[in-house]
Amino acid sequence: MKRREFLTLIGAAAAWPLAARAQTPPLFATTKVDGCENVYIFRYVRHQSMFVVTPEGVIATDPIGLRRPAAKAYIEEIQKITKAPIKYVIYSHGHFDHIAGGQPFTDLGAIFVAHKNAKARIEALKRPDVVVPDEVVDTERTMALGDTTLELIYVGKNHSDSTLVMRLAKEKIIFTVDWIPLETVPFRAMADTYLPDIEDGLQKVIAMDWERLIPGHPGPDGRQIGTKADARAALAYLQDLSAAVKKAADEHKCLADAMRDIKLPKYEKWANYDAYLPMNIERYCDFYSLGI
Repeated sequence: MKRREFLTLIGAAAAWPLAARAQTPPLFATTKVDGCENVYIFRYVRHQSMFVVTPEGVIATDPIGLRRPAAKAYIEEIQKITKAPIKYVIYSHGHFDHIAGGQPFTDLGAIFVAHKNAKARIEALKRPDVVVPDEVVDTERTMALGDTTLELIYVGKNHSDSTLVMRLAKEKIIFTVDWIPLETVPFRAMADTYLPDIEDGLQKVIAMDWERLIPGHPGPDGRQIGTKADARAALAYLQDLSAAVKKAADEHKCLADAMRDIKLPKYEKWANYDAYLPMNIERYCDFYSLGI
């Protein structure tokens, strides 16, 4: 529990790939999703959020304002596109690097929505820079605004116990954060990640009807959108890692030997492979050796 509470405070970001930092992009930018009339990605440094514009209003997601004025820039970017009110802000999950800083949206009258577990965590920790959700989702909710329908789906524990998959059925797009990275090894020691639940959740997401994925962080070379191939690759990585570490644990080689000896050459070109693979191994050693 201490690990999870700590990560809620600092955020459990699937960090911007180290290799991508050589060319620094602008501080923030907004990109219209190709082939869609109303779907946009707002990126601030290494975090990104989806927003949807309708004549009746805007559905925004994560304010991404922890220790930075992202919400102000986010709102200004939306207002360059439409003068319609921002009706909703939806939290992807309960980690503060994505959900802090939403007060400017509240000042404009936006309604905040999150999974019920995220609201419980926010209320318990009482962070002044995190807006408490007005409404909650349990297992599923469908939101309609103008000509847009957005499904909020909870598939269980994965990178947190409060992660929502947001699906635009007509556009065949999903937005979900921190647990389906694009060709990137998961962040550090995968703190606040539930094993083996995350693999089950990935299988559920892959089975859904969608074609494009907007994650919470760009991938290598700033790639902002993924496909089912990325989700399948993320699942395969975890399955391969799990099998390798289980073998090491069965042979009583966790922790030091496993961290030194296990290699996954299939993924060696992924961002953060050298930096984070040993820490990923540590997380799975904890699971197989200590049951945590």
